Amino acid sequence: MKALCSYIVIISIQVLLIHNICLGQERIIPLWPEGIIDNTVTKEAETHDRSRDILWITQVQEPTLEIFLPVKKNANGKAIVICPGGGYAGLAYDWEGTAIAKWLNSIGVAAFVLKYRLPIADTNESSTIVPLTDAQRAIRLVRHHAETWNVSADQVGIMGFSAGGHLASTLATHYDEATVSKPTDIDTISARPDFAMLVYPVISMQAAYTHMGSRNNLIGTQPSEHLINHYSNELQVTDQTPPTFLVHSTDDKSVPVKNSLLFYEALEKSGVPAEMHIYPQGGHGFSLGIRGGHEQTWIHRMKEWLDNLMY
Repeated sequence: MKALCSYIVIISIQVLLIHNICLGQERIIPLWPEGIIDNTVTKEAETHDRSRDILWITQVQEPTLEIFLPVKKNANGKAIVICPGGGYAGLAYDWEGTAIAKWLNSIGVAAFVLKYRLPIADTNESSTIVPLTDAQRAIRLVRHHAETWNVSADQVGIMGFSAGGHLASTLATHYDEATVSKPTDIDTISARPDFAMLVYPVISMQAAYTHMGSRNNLIGTQPSEHLINHYSNELQVTDQTPPTFLVHSTDDKSVPVKNSLLFYEALEKSGVPAEMHIYPQGGHGFSLGIRGGHEQTWIHRMKEWLDNLMY
């Protein structure tokens, strides 16, 4: 009898483990299940480091989308792809990714954390373009699965922090740029976000304003004038750029507040609806702002903006 009970317990544990594994597989999906495009196989390995009290991911090998869905009864149909920051050298994956996603779920928004390829990885054949390529695919996947994930295909936005804010603003201004050498049916879906939210973002590649680490990692230490202008997103705004919400602090010593100011001015000039909140203090990398300070109110301002968003 004891042997039978032990057997049942073991089987139950195995079933539970299999169930949890399946749930995990459903929660995190590859961006490129058909094979990563423009990619070279190397011995380079992805690293996950928690020594900074955050999950810091480098050398991304398989870009993924982690899915966070609100309770169905609470869902409002909006969906947001989140691009964590990290200077294009790594990803502050939980600090500026999964923690943000969980908060968005609390206000009824579906959230998708993008683990995007970094331009400095040895596996990339076209290093400068791969973050944008992954961001485009993320938006397309959310729209492709909109019914399954209970979101509206015409309410899919992009959100980014720091260098992730540069990627989000790049998508908002370069969404129709051809980046896929062998497109599939999914790649024919529009990658234009319906709205953008940029938090202490890198916007410009101009030496006077940029975060030089992000610039060096994305376009190199001796970029051409064409590359500098192409990825200075304040120069790429048109009347088709989506409505945008910006947050920055004046005392940001890493990414000058001028980045957000330049983007806001370009949006205003092109007639794009925009809202900007500049806090006197907060520094850089304050995420949800829950450590205190005036900047902690930004998430409430963002909710108000989302609730009253006009497309």
